[in-house]
Amino acid sequence: MNYIRKFKKNAKGLSPVIASIILIAVTVAVSVVVAAWMGGMTIGLMGNTEQSTVTNVALTNVGTGPYTGTAVVSIKNTGGATITISSATIDGKTATIGAITTITKGSSADITLTTASGAQAPFADGAQYLVKMLTAKGNTITYSAAYTAP
Repeated sequence: MNYIRKFKKNAKGLSPVIASIILIAVTVAVSVVVAAWMGGMTIGLMGNTEQSTVTNVALTNVGTGPYTGTAVVSIKNTGGATITISSATIDGKTATIGAITTITKGSSADITLTTASGAQAPFADGAQYLVKMLTAKGNTITYSAAYTAP
C-alpha cells in the first residue's frame, strides 16, 4: 500500500500548455487530411464539365418563296468533356441541327441550324435574335446575334 501512495505522490501530469499544443497539432493534422481528400473529389468532379464559348453567329435568309433561316454558330469547347448538341432554337422557334452535333474538348466547330419560316423571311434587318442550344447533359448555350441584310 505504501508503494501506491508513493507512486501517486511522485506522479506528474502533462501541463495544460503542452496538452493544448498537442490538441491543436492533432486538429490541424486531421483538417489537412480532410482538405486533401475533398480537394481530390472536387477536381475529379470538375474535370468533366461542359464549358463552351460562342465566337460567332452568322444569320442568313435563304430562298425566295418559302423562306428558311440559317444560323452558322461557331463554338469553341473550353471544358473537360465532349459537348453534344441535342436540340436548338432561334428566337423560340425549333431549329434543325446540321451534320455536326459533337465538339471534342479543346476543339472548335461550326454548327448549322436551320429554321423554316414560310412566306416571309425569318430574319429582319437590324433585329436581334437569341440562339439557344441544349446539350445532352442539360446545359444551355445561348448567344444573341443581330441580322444584317446583304
